[in-house]
Amino acid sequence: MNTAVPASMNHRMEVIIGALLRAGVVFSGSVVFLGGLVYLSRHGLETVDYRVFQGEPEDLCHVGGIAKNALALHGRGLIQLGLLFLIATPLARVALSLFAFAYQRDKLYVAVTLFVLGVLIYSLLYR
Repeated sequence: MNTAVPASMNHRMEVIIGALLRAGVVFSGSVVFLGGLVYLSRHGLETVDYRVFQGEPEDLCHVGGIAKNALALHGRGLIQLGLLFLIATPLARVALSLFAFAYQRDKLYVAVTLFVLGVLIYSLLYR
């Protein structure tokens, strides 16, 4: 039984994955840029006190809080949302690869890719 995948399909998947990665980076960069503009328009003239370190607010440390802040058009929330999109870009690449391997009926690569996808999702949602 010949299970070789035609080179044209491999090339097509590489092109699709490349386009997905480019689009993800451009989109996330645009959201971060927009968030930076919003943040600077509201807080750009404030004086910063560097003697005391102030980390991120607690609500910007989890996905729900980031979404809430981004929907309220807060600059920090938009920046964090853009970074989440940037993190999700390779995650989407792995998910797309999973479908490609399943289409090719390559059980070993489906299993490995499914494991990697599970680890990535777990690390994103549960720190």
